[in-house]
Amino acid sequence: MPGSGAVTRNTLRQQIADALRDEVLAGRLPPGTEFTVKQIAEQYEVSATPVREALVDLSAQGLLELVQHRGFRVRVYSVDDFRGMVEARSLVVDGIFRRLAERGAAPGAGEMLVSVRRRAEEARRAAHSGSLEVLIGYDLRFWRELSGLVGNTYISEFLHRIRVQCWVFAVPHLQREPQLRAALWDRHGELVDAVTRTDADEVRRLVQDYNQHGLDWAAELNR
Repeated sequence: MPGSGAVTRNTLRQQIADALRDEVLAGRLPPGTEFTVKQIAEQYEVSATPVREALVDLSAQGLLELVQHRGFRVRVYSVDDFRGMVEARSLVVDGIFRRLAERGAAPGAGEMLVSVRRRAEEARRAAHSGSLEVLIGYDLRFWRELSGLVGNTYISEFLHRIRVQCWVFAVPHLQREPQLRAALWDRHGELVDAVTRTDADEVRRLVQDYNQHGLDWAAELNR
């Protein structure tokens, strides 16, 4: 079939990018880790072209950075970077809920809320058990689906990118956190309840609590 080679390569490119993103978010590729296209191609037993494309994609998403003549490196974010991410995240989320209040949710929001509620419960369980890697997966899905209620993929994708970057910063610190369960926010279900009731004040309060929780945790890293 015409073009099937390009489709296969693009699919492989996405699979490699997804696999490497998972490795970073799991802390198996910690910030500062350097590698070459050749090393990744050998690891996954594929050609260099889709690997190079996947690494360029992850660099554009802020997970990696190009190291001249040496390959790529997992990006190192500072506490100040994290604060900037939280500020950007809060502005986007505030805009999402303000739009929902003004215009209502996109068609099919009822079914979407059922799925969001399921993600919320799964995220809560993972947070309570201190299962960081499991929580990250459900938390990313939760916020992606919740932001999808506005029916604007650009907003959803932008917020998802910021959230991934937040986790890239947080994971190495959380893995060393002696009180991991206390450091994980677990009020996803309460937020879904407030959204379902269209309780704008409660939604705003919970989102502020969520962001402040992250900022308070990050502040402790400098002490």
